[in-house]
Amino acid sequence: MQTFLNITRAGVLALVCCPFNAAAEFTCDIDFAYGLVVNDQQLRVMDKSRTVIQINEKNQLFVNGRWQQLNVEQQAWLADYSEGLHYVVPKMIILATEGVDLAVDTIDHVYQGLVGSDHDSYERLQAAMSRVKNRVKEKFRHASNHYFIGPGSLESVDEFVDTEIEAQLEGAISTSIGGILSAISGINANSSEVDSQKVAELTRQLEAVGEQLETDVGPKALTLKNKAHWFCSKLKQLDQTEEKLRASVPALAPYNVITSNH
Repeated sequence: MQTFLNITRAGVLALVCCPFNAAAEFTCDIDFAYGLVVNDQQLRVMDKSRTVIQINEKNQLFVNGRWQQLNVEQQAWLADYSEGLHYVVPKMIILATEGVDLAVDTIDHVYQGLVGSDHDSYERLQAAMSRVKNRVKEKFRHASNHYFIGPGSLESVDEFVDTEIEAQLEGAISTSIGGILSAISGINANSSEVDSQKVAELTRQLEAVGEQLETDVGPKALTLKNKAHWFCSKLKQLDQTEEKLRASVPALAPYNVITSNH
């Protein structure tokens, strides 16, 4: 029976995680080594609580509080860099929120389809998914017109969310798989034997839920995937601009804000 429970648990986990993976099946090797704070007038690069780089009105550069005089070419690079981050950072916070919301909604849809909302494990599931959302909000923050992305936040946000969701989901349902089986087909969780017809019924219901998710979630997942590809490409372009600035402005040389694995 335990083997069957493990297989069932794995099947549920795979089913609920797949739609989000569809939105994040590629790996973007771009990340931030520092925190970024963006508002309408400023862009600040944060080392913990200290501002190390500040760009005002997209044309004034300060490094460790010191104003940097730039030539015409450097000013053009700074404008491109600042405008790009002013656009990308708020949109990426929205993207991360949409991604985790899609994953959590998918899990909720699957769980209700298999167990319903009256089962006691559903409350544990909701609490677990709330913890996942809070973890994402810690890395991607938005208050009024201020947007914050913490360092390392892009380290494969799909991997972070998938791992976090799987851990929380395991904790929420590990003690209730028997309840899931019983709710679906009357299987006794303490029984040492499992009727093959009931196993087939469970499989059929899982497949039915999966097909419904493909219809309901698939288009949203594809949209998120396309957005993620675009943002990754944009950040690579901004990384190239940053490298030009670092190479020509000595005070910027120590600060590799946008990092790449290649």
